[in-house]
Amino acid sequence: MASKTLSVLALLSAVTDVSAFWRMECRGRTGLARIDPIMDLGEVAPHIHTFHGSSGFNLAATYDDLMGGNCTSCAVTQDKSAYWTPALYFQDASTKEFEIVPQVGGMLAYYLLRGDNVTAFPAGFQMIAGSNYRRDYTVGDPKSPDPPQSNWAALKQTGQDDLEQRAIGFNCLNYNKAPEASLYRHYLPEKTWLDGNCPDGLRLELMFPSCWNGQTTATDHKSHVAYPTLVGNGDCPDTHPQRLVTLFYETIWDTGAQQFQGRAGQFVVSNGDPTGFGYHGDFMTGWDPKFLQEAINTCTNDSGEISDCPLFVNPTPLQSEAVQNTCKFDMPVQLAQEDGAADDLKSLPGNIAIQSGPQSATPGPANPIESAISAATSWLGGVFGGSATSASVAPVTSSIATTSSSSSLNLPTGGAFIESAVTSSSAAFNALDVPAAPTSSVVASSSAPPAPVTTSAPVVVSQPGVSYEVVSTQTVTNAGVVEEIVWMEPVVYVTENSLTTVTVESQPSISARKLHERHLWRHQHHARRL
Repeated sequence: MASKTLSVLALLSAVTDVSAFWRMECRGRTGLARIDPIMDLGEVAPHIHTFHGSSGFNLAATYDDLMGGNCTSCAVTQDKSAYWTPALYFQDASTKEFEIVPQVGGMLAYYLLRGDNVTAFPAGFQMIAGSNYRRDYTVGDPKSPDPPQSNWAALKQTGQDDLEQRAIGFNCLNYNKAPEASLYRHYLPEKTWLDGNCPDGLRLELMFPSCWNGQTTATDHKSHVAYPTLVGNGDCPDTHPQRLVTLFYETIWDTGAQQFQGRAGQFVVSNGDPTGFGYHGDFMTGWDPKFLQEAINTCTNDSGEISDCPLFVNPTPLQSEAVQNTCKFDMPVQLAQEDGAADDLKSLPGNIAIQSGPQSATPGPANPIESAISAATSWLGGVFGGSATSASVAPVTSSIATTSSSSSLNLPTGGAFIESAVTSSSAAFNALDVPAAPTSSVVASSSAPPAPVTTSAPVVVSQPGVSYEVVSTQTVTNAGVVEEIVWMEPVVYVTENSLTTVTVESQPSISARKLHERHLWRHQHHARRL
C-alpha cells in the first residue's frame, strides 16, 4: 500500500472553526476476538471485534481491570482505555469463504476538544456509537452528499437517530488524489467500486456522542450521552448539557491488497453487515480522570501531535510502534481455539448471518447447528482448557517506515476537520423514546430486534425396560440464541428374584471427539499480506 504524508496544516486551513485536539496513536492490536464487556458482559459476544488499548481487557472488563493492565497498545503509557470496533472481512463469491482484511497502522483515536468546559471521562465511563442491527439509511439518499449543515435544523435532521447515521464514514483512500472529507460517505461501497477508486484501502470512521448527562453508563449503554446538533459540533440537548471530549475513531483496512485483486466477492463487517449502516464502536475509559483533565487543559497545540504535549512525553516517553505491537490481552479459554484470522473461514466468526436489509437485522446464527457445535466446543475449552492463554495476534500491517524511535509516524493523517462549523439551535431529544411502528413493509432500522424464539428439545424415547433421568443441565448463549443442554442417563431395570437397578454411565449425544473434528484448529497470524 502506498503511503503519503498529508499536511495537517493544509487540512486545518480548509476549516473555519478549529478546536484543539490530539491523535492518540494505537498502532498495536491487543486482540481479535468475540468479546464485548459492554454489550455482552461476561459472555462470548456474537461477533468478532478488533481491540486496542489496555492488556487488562477481558470478557467482563471493568475500569479497575483496564487500569491494572501491564501495558497498552497506544503510544501514551497513561492511556489504558479500551477501544474496539467490528473487523472487516472479504467473502469470496465462488467459495463463499471468508478471510479477514489486513488492518493497516492499528487505529487512531482523535481527542477533539470541542465546545465549552470540556470534561474528562470519569472513572468507569463507557459508551457505544452506532447501531449494530441497522441496515438502512433514513436521512436521505446515502449515495448523495449530505446537505449543508446549516440546513439540517430546517430539514428536521437533528434528531439523535439522524445524527447517529451521519456519524459513520467510509473514506476511499487514494494517496495520489486529494483526500475525501471525513464522514463524507455513510455506506460501505461495493468491491468493484473500491477496486477502481480506492487503491490504498478504506478508512472506517466513527464519531462518538460528546454531550453528557453526568452518568457513567446507562441501561441501553447509549442514552447517557447524545450528539450535538452537528454530530461533532453544535449545541448539546438540554437533557445532556455537559461536554465531554469528542472521540473520533479511524481504522484503515487494506481492501486494495493484492490478495483481493481479480476476485469477485464482497466486503462485509464482522457483524454480518455488507451495507456499513450497522458499523459501530465501543469505548471504556482507562484514564486517570485528573491526568486526562490536565491533558484537556494543557495539550492545546493545534498540530494534533501527541509529541507536542509535554504531559504525554515527560517523564515517560512515547512508546514506539514496536513496543505498542507487543501488548496483548489474555485470550479467554472459551475462545482460545477460535481463529478469526484463518484464511478460509466457512462462516463469519460466531457463525453470524449476513443480512443486507433494508429491514433491521435480527440476532441469530447463519446455521444454528454449526453454532451449537461451536458453542459446545467453546464450553469444553472453558472446562478443560486450563488457564487463559495469551492472545496469538500478529502486529497489524504497517507500510509506513518509522523515521525515529518515537511513535509519531508519517501515516496519512485523517480528515476529521474538513467539515462545516455552522451552529444551530438545540433540538428536542429524548434518548429513551420508543420508535413508532413502521408503516410499510420496511422495518425502521431503529426498531428493536424481535424476541428470540424458544425451541423445545427433542423428546427422548425410551426402549423397553429403560428410563432416563436428568443428571444436570447447562445453558449456552451464542449469537443471541439461548440453548439449554439437558444431560440424562439411562437407568435399566433387570428382573431376577428381586428388582435390581443398574446405572449405565451416560454418553453425550455429541461426543467431544466429534466436536473437535468439526472445529477449525489452525492458528494463523492475522493481518499479514500474501
